[in-house]
Amino acid sequence: MSRPLVLVMGVSGSGKSTVGALLAAALRVPFADADGFHPPANISKMRAGLPLTDEDRWPWLAAIGAWLDAQVVEGGVATCSALKRCYRARLLEGRPSVRLLHLAGEPALIEARQAARQGHFMPASLMASQFAALEPPDDVEGCITLSIAQPPAGIVAAALAALTAGAQGPRNHGQPEDPTMRSNEDNPL
Repeated sequence: MSRPLVLVMGVSGSGKSTVGALLAAALRVPFADADGFHPPANISKMRAGLPLTDEDRWPWLAAIGAWLDAQVVEGGVATCSALKRCYRARLLEGRPSVRLLHLAGEPALIEARQAARQGHFMPASLMASQFAALEPPDDVEGCITLSIAQPPAGIVAAALAALTAGAQGPRNHGQPEDPTMRSNEDNPL
């Protein structure tokens, strides 16, 4: 039986790396941070305060997709901003076992977290472009949307509950009842 395969998405500063690593540890599966898949040119561009284009992102998304493919049996947790539907479509196409987890929060909270970050190549000045590009997942994508207003351990507990609840069903598992999880219709982002 295959292990869970999860893609944690959200804007920069939403906690993808922290939550993804904790979730992978809880599931006892490998973890991959999407930042590690960026070619040097992408990192240089972001450091310079320039948002990436779709053309910049396609090879990066392909590398993340290849990692997901390699983890089908062992399972894994990967992070990726996956802001646009077309990016998520590329990452999910042909990968029915991948569960999508969206970390959502108020822009002011995420901007404060981003501004407090030390040593990351993504400057806080690019936050507006992140929110402008974000196309929140819809019910067709079968996304688990979790609020980042709680501590990381609470987000991971909610993610584990939602993944367990949806383990036997299709990717679109329906509306969660846990108040820390919101349907996409209730999501203000």
